[in-house]
Amino acid sequence: MRKTLTVRPEEDRTEPPQLQKRGRGWNIAESRLDTLHETAREMRRNPTEAQTLLAEGLIAAELGKYRFKRQTVIGSAIVDFACQPLKVVIEIDEPDANAELDRRRDRSLAEVGIKVLRYPAAQVREDTAAVVEAIVAEMKKSYDERRARPRPSSGSNTSRARREY
Repeated sequence: MRKTLTVRPEEDRTEPPQLQKRGRGWNIAESRLDTLHETAREMRRNPTEAQTLLAEGLIAAELGKYRFKRQTVIGSAIVDFACQPLKVVIEIDEPDANAELDRRRDRSLAEVGIKVLRYPAAQVREDTAAVVEAIVAEMKKSYDERRARPRPSSGSNTSRARREY
């Protein structure tokens, strides 16, 4: 008998999965993780029309050293596009998607500091350039926010006065 995965009701699970300080960071069984990676690989091989158009648009945008990786596994979620250095994720909403599952996934990703950008597939198909422009604007905002944060000091030479010779 095959096991099927189901979404637990909202009241049964209020907390997102806690990050672990070892391994890949999430408390997920290796067999489940292998299944997720295989599913993501299959999704990369067979993209939807909206995913293909957005991927081409992001490539044409010339984002410098920041790249989006398609169908990336983050925790127990497979996201359509992820820019991990900026912690920005893009999801394309297909008409047959499960809204409750999407909300829970977004909340779980937000708990670990990942910003989720959602765009309807119809909007991506109709006006890819506008969607790419909005994504680039969000990337710039995320970049600026990260640059504005104070860096933690290593404590090595920062507190010690410089010697003058």
